[in-house]
Amino acid sequence: MKILLARHGETAWNAEGRYQGQEDIPLAGSGRTQARRLGERLRDVRIDRAVASPLSRTVETARLALGEPRSAMLTLDDGLMEIAHGSWEGKLAAEIAADDGDRFRAWRETPDKVQMPGGESLKQVLDRAWPAFAAACEDMGDGETLLVVAHDAVNRVILCRVLGLPLFKLWSFRQAPTTLNLLEGPSVDQLEVVRLNDCSHHTLFFGEAVHRAL
Repeated sequence: MKILLARHGETAWNAEGRYQGQEDIPLAGSGRTQARRLGERLRDVRIDRAVASPLSRTVETARLALGEPRSAMLTLDDGLMEIAHGSWEGKLAAEIAADDGDRFRAWRETPDKVQMPGGESLKQVLDRAWPAFAAACEDMGDGETLLVVAHDAVNRVILCRVLGLPLFKLWSFRQAPTTLNLLEGPSVDQLEVVRLNDCSHHTLFFGEAVHRAL
């Protein structure tokens, strides 16, 4: 089976460096453009199943990526929602660094040891996201393709699991807006990463957008 693991398009809060977590922030105009370009890239790609986080930014990204004729196949799973940032949600990274400096530094240096204030840890995200991901993959045939549209932290913990990386290594790769990760394998526990953070449908080779909030 083949799995296309994508991130949603850019939001205004992404561009501002504002932590959004489970706040239901819609796509910005730039994010819709990115999602449409992802759809153009996937127009002739076989997709047999599609699942997304229920937040509007992922749902809209998934529908634009699938295109109107295939949008009816989309299902939603709460397990794929972004990490709950708790009291950090709605705040700029600079504000959090000033108000909650020790935890913010730990989030950048030892993220696996951080419990978000009023929110989740990375382990809690993995414990809900991986079963949702595995359920979406269930009974996929050898030649079939699944599209999963989720979030930065969710994609990172899933990719850490597939790559055999500890969660403190999740900053060792990026997840750009509407990026594509291609995974292939005979089962969900035997996946290989074929492509990682591929956003060539909307960004030049050295021009990737880097968000300041996660």
